Amino acid sequence: MLKEIIIPDLGEGIDTVEVGEINVKPGDHVETGDILVVLESDKASMEIEAEDAGTIKEIRITPGSEVRTNTILAILELDQSAEPTPVEEVEAQAPKAEVTPEPVEEEIPQAQVEAPITKRKVVSASPSVRRFARELGCELSQVTPSGPKGRVLKEDIQNFVKSRLSGAPAGAVVSPAQPEIDFSQWGEIETVRLSKIRRVTAVNLQRAWQTIPHVAQMDETDITELEAFRQVFKHAVAKEGGKLSILPFIMKAVALALQKYPDFNGSLDIRGENLIHKKYIHLGIAVDTEAGLVVPVIRDVDQKSLSQLALELVDVSLRTRERKIKPAELMGATFTISSLGGISGTGFSPIVNPPQVAILGVSKSKMTPEWNGSEFVPRLMLPFSISYDHRVIDGASAARFTKFIAEALSAIKELV
Repeated sequence: MLKEIIIPDLGEGIDTVEVGEINVKPGDHVETGDILVVLESDKASMEIEAEDAGTIKEIRITPGSEVRTNTILAILELDQSAEPTPVEEVEAQAPKAEVTPEPVEEEIPQAQVEAPITKRKVVSASPSVRRFARELGCELSQVTPSGPKGRVLKEDIQNFVKSRLSGAPAGAVVSPAQPEIDFSQWGEIETVRLSKIRRVTAVNLQRAWQTIPHVAQMDETDITELEAFRQVFKHAVAKEGGKLSILPFIMKAVALALQKYPDFNGSLDIRGENLIHKKYIHLGIAVDTEAGLVVPVIRDVDQKSLSQLALELVDVSLRTRERKIKPAELMGATFTISSLGGISGTGFSPIVNPPQVAILGVSKSKMTPEWNGSEFVPRLMLPFSISYDHRVIDGASAARFTKFIAEALSAIKELV
């Protein structure tokens, strides 16, 4: 015996409601009390339960459609053991006239109706929260509720999405689909397998770019005196096995800046509601290797001398390029420095490496004519930039941070 499941009286003042969720599809067996459909008005949700046990034969509505009182939701084939109600009994005995319900919207082929319907675990949530979840493409049944009586809140959905983005496996990173192209149609090609380091880096950078609102601040500083100092003392450091490049000076200046501006040495908590200030300064130093970019960590930079940093940089860089660096030495950085000064460039904006909130990019120094108030004089200028997470750092703070670094590098006596 077939039974029509219809929308009950919606109440005074409510003409139509929106179909929020359909929890069954044709062929599903339901028991009395199972939630079939969730309807939503502007202020409330209405769950339509199965009044009888049986098998869903047909679905007459689609998610997102507008329905009104007495609209047919579905056709249910009652179980043979189910006793028909008196009304059903009369209908079963009398010839049934073919009745075409007034359509609420354009009729959709059954195959298309079945396509968007999946069987879900029914969860408690307000209409606005359900709409918010649909806008983000979030399945409510996968969200852990924190509201009273197991109700899903908007914050629960936000936390779920954040956790999926921050901890998603490689295949789960949301990125635009790229068309597959046969490049050989235009000429000879060669396919080169990316190293594992490059593949992992690609995933991490993609995730960082999608989840962090990046802003870059460009600056430069006069390192003429610093370079003169470096030329004098580099030989002493070389005797100890180190190399006194400009990088140890930059590391010391950054350590001082992080002490003065602790937000740059922080990380957002998982909910994005608190900033964690770290009392230690561990700097990640990007190292260029044949397999790709690797970032070992130099710890407690604020407590080490220029000579110590120079020696440690040589050791760490060599072991990184020889793939002898230990996994533990790649973890725990509070801030990262990426220096391209030994190659070329006038400036660049590196991508922040979460959970850090900022990264310094250093380019190649260049001798330029600078006005001293009365004449142009040759000065060695170092361009650098900082990319930062705008959720934590604003433009004024970034400008103060780069200004501090610029002044620290130009005042070599104070830095040493």
